[in-house]
Amino acid sequence: MPKRLVCTAPGQLAWQDVELPSLGPTQVRICAEHAAAKHGTEMAFYKGYAVGRGRYNTDLQLFEPVAEPAELYPFAVGNMIVGTVEAVGASVSRLAVGDRVCVYSGFADAVVRDERQCWPLSADMPWQTAVCLDPAEFALGAVRDGHIRLGDNVGLFGLGAIGLVVLQLVRLAGARQIIAFDPLPSRRELALELGATTALDPTACDAGLELKKATGGRGVDVVIEYSGALSALQAALRGVAYGGNIVMGAFPPAYGAGLDLGGEAHHNVPNLIFTRACSVPNRDHPRWDEPRLFDTCWALLTAGKLTGVPIVQPIVPFATLADEYPKIVSSPQTHIKLGASL
Repeated sequence: MPKRLVCTAPGQLAWQDVELPSLGPTQVRICAEHAAAKHGTEMAFYKGYAVGRGRYNTDLQLFEPVAEPAELYPFAVGNMIVGTVEAVGASVSRLAVGDRVCVYSGFADAVVRDERQCWPLSADMPWQTAVCLDPAEFALGAVRDGHIRLGDNVGLFGLGAIGLVVLQLVRLAGARQIIAFDPLPSRRELALELGATTALDPTACDAGLELKKATGGRGVDVVIEYSGALSALQAALRGVAYGGNIVMGAFPPAYGAGLDLGGEAHHNVPNLIFTRACSVPNRDHPRWDEPRLFDTCWALLTAGKLTGVPIVQPIVPFATLADEYPKIVSSPQTHIKLGASL
């Protein structure tokens, strides 16, 4: 019987048997070959800080308390898989048995999806690039929401998977300088390989001041913040140019005390923009929506203009995931975007 990996409570993982449904007319059954996690969002449940917020009420558009934290669990961990189509429904027209596809799914060895939920891979497309469709969708949303234009100087905090895709998109958008920040040397090195002008340790410098120094005192036009750290937001407020944009894309726990909104923020009137590509409607509705973001990202990934190959690391055997997954927390220096192969 197929299995999937779930978080049953904060810090606890278990394999769960899954009975796949019979195929509907437009559905396909996919045998997984590779998979990847989505560290930021999944950590909210694995670490448990999602519990304090409760459940999101889509009608009122706010979080409401839950009677018991267990109401939020089990939570499937993992985000996307690449696999081979092994059976198709009677009305399937876009796919055939043997096709390689990418789909949204937690860590599971087999899934059933509608053919419209599948992205076919070209023969030469690395699976690591395919599974970076997400975060690419959210990265593209952040870049667009930040209104980055040709010649802009950009600051980037957080060089996890999504930050490293943002970096590639900012480079494609024509940024003049990309000043990236992350405490981990391995991530800074990769950022330089992917096109950052400079990569600095924010714990070893005044990051806001460095943004000013890199731009002749003006400050960067746009900061994109994906670390989720209060210190990064404070540095962004210090280092962004007068009237510039700060794009907040992370899904962090609640900030502690200490955020100063009466200093540079009060004097330099930056625009604080929250970005979430899957929120409806899109900020550029009706011209842009989530399907268009997906289509654009898939085209960039397929054309090789974005890569996920150096981002998906480490890659571990599927059977070891329950032991490897906790290292996302304990060993972030070796875990940018956890991948697995069957």
